[in-house]
Amino acid sequence: MAKQAFPDAIITAAECVASGSFTPKGASAPITDLPAFCRVAATLKPTSDSNIRIEVWLPEKGWNGRFLGTGNGGGAGAIGYGVLANGLKRGFATANTDMGTSPGANEIIDHPERWTDFGYRATHEMTVIGKEITKAYYKKSFHHAYFAGCSTGGQQALMEAQRYPGDYNGILAGAPANNRTHLHTGFVWNYKVTNQIPGSFLPKEKIDLITNAVLKACGGKDGGAPGDNFLTDPGACNFDPKTLPVCADATDQKSCLTQTQFTAILQIYAGPKNPRTGERIYTPLPMGSENSALGLDYQQNPNQAPSALFYQYKWVSGPQFDYSTFNFDSDQRRMDSILAPILNANNPDLALLKKRGGKILMYAGTADPLVPYQDAAYYYDRVMEKQGGLKQTQNFFRFFLLPGMAHCGGGPGLNDCGQHLTFSVPRDGEHDVMTALINWVEKGTAPEKIIATAFKGADSKNGIRFQRPVFPYPKFPKYVSGDVNLPSSFKAAQNRNSHILAPADKYLR
Repeated sequence: MAKQAFPDAIITAAECVASGSFTPKGASAPITDLPAFCRVAATLKPTSDSNIRIEVWLPEKGWNGRFLGTGNGGGAGAIGYGVLANGLKRGFATANTDMGTSPGANEIIDHPERWTDFGYRATHEMTVIGKEITKAYYKKSFHHAYFAGCSTGGQQALMEAQRYPGDYNGILAGAPANNRTHLHTGFVWNYKVTNQIPGSFLPKEKIDLITNAVLKACGGKDGGAPGDNFLTDPGACNFDPKTLPVCADATDQKSCLTQTQFTAILQIYAGPKNPRTGERIYTPLPMGSENSALGLDYQQNPNQAPSALFYQYKWVSGPQFDYSTFNFDSDQRRMDSILAPILNANNPDLALLKKRGGKILMYAGTADPLVPYQDAAYYYDRVMEKQGGLKQTQNFFRFFLLPGMAHCGGGPGLNDCGQHLTFSVPRDGEHDVMTALINWVEKGTAPEKIIATAFKGADSKNGIRFQRPVFPYPKFPKYVSGDVNLPSSFKAAQNRNSHILAPADKYLR
């Protein structure tokens, strides 16, 4: 393998790894319980400034005959060894890339070719070379190719579907950050309204107060079950933020919001808007997700948000990007003119993927504050419009909303449907989304429901809290009667009260 030649690729490592444990370079702990595999690493140079690192892990025995491309999170900048290991354990020849942003997305200012690599090119190049490596190793071709990713990985998934419909037979797209430039505008907006005016910052107990008020008003009344501490359909929640308790002037108590905090949460619920035209730039975080992991406590934190979420603004404005002076009209227009064509995967025309027989399963959580589920739902609505209806769309593209799941997992409600490719749920088409996707692609069996699981503490080692069916959007699970912990107590229903605060058309490009 080390002697193989691939276009625009330099093989940097080729080794046989014995079964057991493997410690990636720079890792603090080994990855355990691995089967024996061949590890191939390469650096791809589609342009003179590109520096795309990839790894392909190939099972020595028990290969299932499939190629699996996998996605990343955040600004990437590193190989995702965890997902490589999970794909390997399932028998896939598995590939991952750092998306060309190593050592980190904040470090590639003045490197526009690397911005393009991050946007779409690195994933496609990984796919092309990864497939060639797979064929060279096994001396025969794979029979199907799949892609799985969440968050940035969901963006990669939809970018592949839109730009390279021939790359994959089946695509698993979770919480897709596909409306990239405007998603990050939401981060700047939330950070600005909680940091620019003194006293606007929301302590954790105030964030809990807000979420508890939402759940008291809507929990179990949106199709969910009695006692739910999460929302099934936040779009059906008619909670009025103006009913939140406001402290008396010049006082600040844990049981109420100060006037400046109250103003901040109203702006957060409104979401980012163009101050000149009033047009919505991005959808706000969903009600009931405020205190979820990566929610307001994270997004307003000066020690976390600017370093993790503002890299695109640094690409356009330089390393000294100042959120306090960002103009949501002119500066947003400039950012979109430079980055939207290469970062945003907003094209609803998937006709070529459908024509080639490709399938997409997309999923998101209703308690995701980082990549609000509304954006995925609105993208799906636009695909339906382009296809001419729900039936035509569900022939190749289905979307599942998991009540109470936070960003790609965790959260107060459902948290596992096999999306991480682990063995935490049964690997059948009813519980595991990857198996469901394979069955759809290879057997023609479209998934009518997925039984998702809520583990105690969101950890499968702790046992099951409850299970609940989820159905292809726009259907939601609705409690009927019986034990709230059992899937049989729910049926599919469409909540007609749902509404989505959608961005203006010009912010969907």
